[in-house]
Amino acid sequence: MTQFAKDYFQITQQEMSKFLSKIDYSALQQAKNLILEVEEKGGRVHLTGIGKPSYVAGYIASLLSSTGTKAYVLHGTEAVHGSSGQVAPGDVVIAISNSGQTAELQATVETLLNNEAQIIAVTSNKDSWLATNAHCALIAGVTHEGDSLNKPPRGSILAEILVLQGLSVILQEHKELNPQTYVKWHPGGALGASIKK
Repeated sequence: MTQFAKDYFQITQQEMSKFLSKIDYSALQQAKNLILEVEEKGGRVHLTGIGKPSYVAGYIASLLSSTGTKAYVLHGTEAVHGSSGQVAPGDVVIAISNSGQTAELQATVETLLNNEAQIIAVTSNKDSWLATNAHCALIAGVTHEGDSLNKPPRGSILAEILVLQGLSVILQEHKELNPQTYVKWHPGGALGASIKK
């Protein structure tokens, strides 16, 4: 049975290599600029997704917040039941969907656009509804998820995480984050202790 795991790791290594070789750095720069511009105006960054991408949204919101960019999770379906009230006109919303066609997320993004939010799409499909209706699109996807079904999101989730981690790095470096500032936001655990020491 270990061969299935070996196959998965081999496929994933190949898929990540292909994905990383096609990163659109101009789109990353555009996303960074959108976020910096909204921050200068006192606005906020929100992340949303449906299903597995909602967990990516939670992780990236936490990562951004700990590295100098205040970010908040927006529930992908609760947004159309009042939670979109947390998003002010001009705020940036990073919307994550592998297909870019998820009906529930489309309803949320339509609501946000009507409320004058700016959308950064993270999707594998540059021609999808989400990508074409966003102010900026970060293309992140794979052709094979890594298993025999090729349906459960594995490789696609890794691609979404990687492109958003890349965005977090360029934001962090732009803000010249140093250990003294970082430890204010992350004083706990072994990580915080290592900086204090």
